Amino acid sequence: MNLGSGALGEIASRAVSDYSNFLREYLIVGLFGVLAFATVATFIGLARVFRPDRPTAAKIENYESGVDPVGDGWSQSQIRYYIFALLFVMFDVEAVFIFPWAVGLEQFGVFGLVEMVIFIFILALGLAYAWRKGVLRWV
Repeated sequence: MNLGSGALGEIASRAVSDYSNFLREYLIVGLFGVLAFATVATFIGLARVFRPDRPTAAKIENYESGVDPVGDGWSQSQIRYYIFALLFVMFDVEAVFIFPWAVGLEQFGVFGLVEMVIFIFILALGLAYAWRKGVLRWV
């Protein structure tokens, strides 16, 4: 590829070469993605071919922790279980943010300490709100 002569041509040639190396690295990632997808598809296909397929009424019936199913299986759940799970996730994520902060506390200094106090204060406000609304009462 002739991009010209002189310094400009050399710079353009180097830029094209760097861009090609950049794309080549992504090509490797793409090839690994295709290989992973093909491996999963192959194993799922092999499992479908070699598994036994003899459905009976007992195999198709719903299983509910050893108890014979009664009714149609649809029931409305209370919203508090979902809110309780959401609060758990929220405070679990808080722990994920606090751990790296605690490890690098000396690097962050007073600014990092103030930011974490603000973060914990906002979460504490959320906890106080949930507590006041009665979300944390299980029954």
